Amino acid sequence: MLGLRSVFFALLLPGSVTVLIPYYILSARNIRVAHWGLLQILGLAAIALGGPILIRCIVEFARSGRGTLAPVDPPKTLVIQGLYRYVRNPMYVGVTSVLLGETALFQSSALLYYTAVWFVIVNLFVIFYEEPTLRAKFGESYEQYRRSVRRWIPRRPA
Repeated sequence: MLGLRSVFFALLLPGSVTVLIPYYILSARNIRVAHWGLLQILGLAAIALGGPILIRCIVEFARSGRGTLAPVDPPKTLVIQGLYRYVRNPMYVGVTSVLLGETALFQSSALLYYTAVWFVIVNLFVIFYEEPTLRAKFGESYEQYRRSVRRWIPRRPA
């Protein structure tokens, strides 16, 4: 059942953010890939990097945390292994990579604006909801994790 919930919330949340909303933005402006050049190749590379990061994090939430990415069905245990050893929010990093890749692929200023607004909203959500919730739920173990792993910029674990 956890697997089905994980797939459902993955399609609903990051699926909407990275596929559905960009589709509507691009179709409303009738934007297509104009030509194939270096920027489009870099865009595809960013998408190819971000997608697997997102999937790996969703799997890690289910396996190690026994929960999903949705705030209504969060992990039961603190997930600090896998990509979470390097950055506290790898799932959002993966989504950001996909969105920036789509922006480059379609050379869309509208997608760039959407990505910037999305990132500001996510950052506020992380700071004012996720982090206080994790602090309340996991206490000192989360505080120690927070002190040793950066929020957005990955680094090698100590």
